[in-house]
Amino acid sequence: MNSASTTRRKARLGEFLLAKGIITEQQLEQALVWQKDHGAPLGESLVAKGFVSPAMLGSYMEELTTFPYVELSSFPVNIALAQQIPEAYSRQHLVTPFAEWDDAIQVAMVNPQNLAIVDELRNRLKKRIVPFFAFKTDVLDAINRVFDVQARGAAALAEIRQEPTAEEMLSASDLEVLADQAPIVRLVNGIVEAAVSSRASDIHIEPQDKNVRVRFRMDGILYEQMLFARAHLPAVISRIKIMAGMNIAERRKPQDGRFSVGDERGGEFDLRVNMIPLVHGESVVMRVLDKQMTMGTLDDLGMEPDMLAQFRKMIHMPHGIILVTGPTGSGKTTTLYASLMEISSPDKKIMTVEDPVEYQIAGINQVQVMPKIGLDFADCLRAIVRQDPDVILVGEIRDRETAEIAIQAALTGHLVLTTLHTNDAPGALIRLQNMGIEPFLLGSSILGVVAQRLLRKVCPLCKTKAVATPTTVAKFGLPTVDGRPPQLVTAPGCQRCNLKGMKGRTAVYEFMPMSESLKDMTLRSRPSSQIRAQAIAEGMVTMRKAAITKALAGVTTLEETARVLFMDGDPEEKQAAPLLMAG
Repeated sequence: MNSASTTRRKARLGEFLLAKGIITEQQLEQALVWQKDHGAPLGESLVAKGFVSPAMLGSYMEELTTFPYVELSSFPVNIALAQQIPEAYSRQHLVTPFAEWDDAIQVAMVNPQNLAIVDELRNRLKKRIVPFFAFKTDVLDAINRVFDVQARGAAALAEIRQEPTAEEMLSASDLEVLADQAPIVRLVNGIVEAAVSSRASDIHIEPQDKNVRVRFRMDGILYEQMLFARAHLPAVISRIKIMAGMNIAERRKPQDGRFSVGDERGGEFDLRVNMIPLVHGESVVMRVLDKQMTMGTLDDLGMEPDMLAQFRKMIHMPHGIILVTGPTGSGKTTTLYASLMEISSPDKKIMTVEDPVEYQIAGINQVQVMPKIGLDFADCLRAIVRQDPDVILVGEIRDRETAEIAIQAALTGHLVLTTLHTNDAPGALIRLQNMGIEPFLLGSSILGVVAQRLLRKVCPLCKTKAVATPTTVAKFGLPTVDGRPPQLVTAPGCQRCNLKGMKGRTAVYEFMPMSESLKDMTLRSRPSSQIRAQAIAEGMVTMRKAAITKALAGVTTLEETARVLFMDGDPEEKQAAPLLMAG
């Protein structure tokens, strides 16, 4: 049986459930639309729409395929047994052994009718194979559990036989020997591979008093992955330094480096490495960048239609500055890149100065800042304006000199896109004034300011409807219909979202075009609060309001909006009160 049989089985699923009266024609059509939009199997689409439960669907699939169904999420998978099959093979064919019974091995398969794979597994494991049907997400989650960083790390560390030596007693040659140990190589490779496979954005290796903590940042949240003894830290750090091209003997100063890795699907990833000495040893953070990631367009950013139309008009202006503000990791670079792709054309010369150049964009001239040789943002900008550009992207304005050059470029006929670290859009004007920029220069050069944050989206497979409590309605100013509170969404967590209830992220924006009244207030150095009040009076939608709109639309939850946006505001909003009641 091959992929053709899988296609036929998928086609039969809808007919099978229709014949049994489990779903209606209308429900099947809705599930097919959801399937097309999300690229999910039909069974998962039916679950996501709430037409059938996973357990119910499993029993129907058992009847349809004539193979027993196993729910791996609630089954204790035999890790030692599952690891007898290479991870790449398991992921490619969506199979995992999960238990051994007498002289047979039970294997979970998305397509248990594939006799060729069953024969291959029999030859590999030298035992009789009993195929079970399992859903794709269930199989992939089981594979992740089997080959996660904790399992890989424990196996690698168990092989280390050498007694650890005090770090200060180790020479550079000693560190090289430790870094080349096979278990250390496997441990570091395992950490990186696990981060790549889980789509983590950052890897944190942090020395504590008695151990070392490894954490991954996923969808903006840090999750602990494993702990290992501090005695192994010098070897692990040295291995990463070798991979990243750093000085293995330098342990007193921060260092930066980079290296590339591939995954089992043929993808390529850049890892930007930063190392800094702490009290208990050197700490490492590795930013993971997918080189094959498709850059999104302005339509993919999540801006509301009216805001998007205004922003689009602004980025096609011939000159002026557009500021994108927010904290680190709020998606500013994504917004800037999408803007460049929108305005890029053969008749425009676009140049960027970045630190680092995260993604290379065809047709755009990108410059990498290199502080080690004295090439900073200001130096790059001075050179770029002599390259006859039409559009300039400045990765970040960090000081007065860079700000002044960017403003002069805008005043002399260039469109400049850049970022600042501020909490909201009006705060960008005050931040630049604090850098020493004259107010009249800001009013004459700035076209508009966009502030943004990233919110986690609710998992589409396990989200459920719930009704806001009266306290929540009052606290967040939620709209009511005939006195009835609105329906929102929540998610208990499932295997697809690793029991987190959230999957992926979306952006919320606050867009402040510089009107004549706002320019006048800037010229008179009015405080941020007054500028903000005037911008709202002119129609600016705050990030708080934009986030609540997304929560009402079922994209995210009120808890997530409170976590990201509101905790620095009203102290009452810090109280842990229930936000929802059963819908």
